[in-house]
Amino acid sequence: MRFVLFAMALSLFCIKPVSAQYAAQNEAKYIATLKAVVNYKIDDEENLSAVEQLRENKRFNSQLMRMLEKLQNTRTKNSTNRRVYEILLKAGKDVYDELK
Repeated sequence: MRFVLFAMALSLFCIKPVSAQYAAQNEAKYIATLKAVVNYKIDDEENLSAVEQLRENKRFNSQLMRMLEKLQNTRTKNSTNRRVYEILLKAGKDVYDELK
């Protein structure tokens, strides 16, 4: 009887990590999908020349670097990081659901 109660209590504690792991896997799935689709679309014939021009534009590149400096993967509690991450997750989920 004690073993059954112990097993039930243990299973209750294990539920949270499993759901957290599932959520983390979904987040990774959405971000990976978004990255793959963006890379695919950058190489699209309609976008390729415009993207190449942007890559050579020094002003755009310096502006982009300044924007990226606001984001750091090590400071996930930063409000800007959090908002950008949530935007990316939503976009990734939308793209994933559209293509699924």
